[in-house]
Amino acid sequence: MKVYLSELAEKKLLKLSDYLLEEWNAKTRNKFLEKFSEKIKQISNLPTSCPQSNEYKGLYKCVVTKQNTFYYRVSNELNEIEIITIFDTRQNPNKLIKDIE
Repeated sequence: MKVYLSELAEKKLLKLSDYLLEEWNAKTRNKFLEKFSEKIKQISNLPTSCPQSNEYKGLYKCVVTKQNTFYYRVSNELNEIEIITIFDTRQNPNKLIKDIE
């Protein structure tokens, strides 16, 4: 299946990538991006391999690292997966509601 990032997810990924580079280093950023890419390959091949979200009907929750998770939606009709948002798990979970709705 084709996987793509929503505009919001794209912005959050760029912001996270910049943060990792500025606050840590290129090695840390690249390691995260590699894990993120592996998860995209995983859901592309097995769209339902991650658990469905208990809080948000129709969404799947994919843990990339202990600190970062992304939420995605599968469209079998269109044969595609949309990554809706990337979420820092250390944030207040109520912030996620704004991203999902």
